Amino acid sequence: MCSKTKYLLGVSLLVAAGSAAAQSSVTVYGVADTFIQFLGNGAKHSWSERSGGNTGSSFGLRGSEDLGNGLKAVFTLENGYNINNGGFFVDSTALFYRQAWVGLNHADYGSLTFGRQYQPTFWAIYPSDPFRGDEVLSPLAAAAVATDMKTIATQAAQGRSSNSMVYQSPVVGGLKLYAMYGFAATTTTPIPQTTGNILDLALTYSGYGLYAGLAYQNQHAGAESVPGLPVALNLLATERFTAALAYRIGIVNLQANYTYNRSKDAPAGSLAARLGAAHSYGIAEVGATIQATSVDTIEIAGIERDVRGAHDNTPGVQIGVDHLLSKRTTIYARAGYMKNNGSAMMSWPGVTASGPQATQTMVALGLSHRF
Repeated sequence: MCSKTKYLLGVSLLVAAGSAAAQSSVTVYGVADTFIQFLGNGAKHSWSERSGGNTGSSFGLRGSEDLGNGLKAVFTLENGYNINNGGFFVDSTALFYRQAWVGLNHADYGSLTFGRQYQPTFWAIYPSDPFRGDEVLSPLAAAAVATDMKTIATQAAQGRSSNSMVYQSPVVGGLKLYAMYGFAATTTTPIPQTTGNILDLALTYSGYGLYAGLAYQNQHAGAESVPGLPVALNLLATERFTAALAYRIGIVNLQANYTYNRSKDAPAGSLAARLGAAHSYGIAEVGATIQATSVDTIEIAGIERDVRGAHDNTPGVQIGVDHLLSKRTTIYARAGYMKNNGSAMMSWPGVTASGPQATQTMVALGLSHRF
């Protein structure tokens, strides 16, 4: 082969490689978030350093490849970690606990993705929570994952589903449709648990300063191993109905949401029936996000979790302040209070209430950096 031919072939390969690179991209991103917390847990008081109080500490890869005619291949892999010790967050067996999915996206027809991903109900309620559904210091997250003996067999909304297929429509006239079907999944951390197949549908609207979201979730029965119980507890099939609203007036974004978790009746003689652990419950939150200055945001939320058929309820209130040091770095403060009544045991995620009717008081100061 002559040198001129070799040269032309080399140039052709470089052009082809450059064209392929131009059509695909991978972005590395993440959050490093830590905070110091004071907690009053009934009569007990403690100081601790924790991770993810403003936004969960995470490290991720996000990519796409242009396949032509408006179609793209897309993926996201997102790890959750504890910045204070470098360990995995929540699930020590899952490298990409937060997200791990791949799929196709079309500019005109929407996206279809497969893997571990956020549920449509999460996307419906997210804009209506002043604390953005944070897994550690959002009172809404606290209410969603709260466990007590009256509701321990009623499955709680997890926010994400493994083994799932999700369709998201394009936005048409401010409307967007989400639809998900997830197959049964098993986890071993923090406790061994199997969740049943799940159907989740949501419709959202955004326009003219208004946000509205409606969602319906139907989860089949499962089981979990609860410390102290002699056999695995049967988790009942559970339906969830969610409504969310937000309306912006100047610098104030008013927000509200309500979720009703309705479990099926416990089979006669089952552990859930013997324990009386299958009550339904509702969660209501109202609040506001105030853009006080270009770099200062104030969040306020009031919440109540009520168990049906029992005198178990937890009202709470929380306030937060975020101050931007730069586009990527934020210092933040949080202060919250909850009062458990009856056998309610609600507290912030990662914290176990010291006992029934214990009050929970929290003050936190933290730093969050995005990269």
